[in-house]
Amino acid sequence: MDRRRVLLIVAAAIAAVGTLLVFLYVRSADERATQQFDAVSVLRAVEVIPAGESIEAAQAAGKIETGTVSRNAVLEGARTDTEGLSGKVALTTIFPGEQILDSRFGSSAETEVLTIPEGMMAISVNLSDPARVAGFVNPGAEVSVFLTSQSGPQGAYTRMLLPRVTVIGVGTTSVVPTTTTDGSGGQTTEQLPRTLLTLAVTQKQAEKVLFGSSTGELAFGLLTEDSDVSPGPGVDVRNLF
Repeated sequence: MDRRRVLLIVAAAIAAVGTLLVFLYVRSADERATQQFDAVSVLRAVEVIPAGESIEAAQAAGKIETGTVSRNAVLEGARTDTEGLSGKVALTTIFPGEQILDSRFGSSAETEVLTIPEGMMAISVNLSDPARVAGFVNPGAEVSVFLTSQSGPQGAYTRMLLPRVTVIGVGTTSVVPTTTTDGSGGQTTEQLPRTLLTLAVTQKQAEKVLFGSSTGELAFGLLTEDSDVSPGPGVDVRNLF
């Protein structure tokens, strides 16, 4: 009888300890889940904010809104308001969904400094929206450069000029008149936007781009790390089909 009583007491003690351990584990898990999923308000971009745009202009255009992220996802320097950013401009392009960070804004003078890779130079070309991939080319992007000319040995042709170069700056967009001639000789003039894009290139690449832009039309192809590109004979009327 005494032995059974001792066993019951031991079993009760073990059950109590087990219950306590389960309680502590559940409470710890709840605390971790609360920390992970607890919503925190931060300012986020809802439209592209290009480098050089002021915080006031971005707000006036409705490009910044208050959103929520989990507490663990809040980045260092994330803003809950724009206090202290008055008069500052975006130093780099800020894309929709990105948190508004202190480090992404500064004085307009800071945006005028162009970082050129060592041993290279910067040149700019003026491209239409289609030629710059409808505005998806931004600083840091890698592109292929294509040349279309009407004066090849066999007539018009399109050929890859440079397989892969880096865009280091996107300038202002202006509207310029562009005149095209149809097969019957009729001319049509359109007002098309064109944007300055700055490339980091070697001297030889610069010579190719500048000569190509003076003899034909340049266009960019936006690349990823996995894009398979290589120079080739190009396309003309002989091999188009």
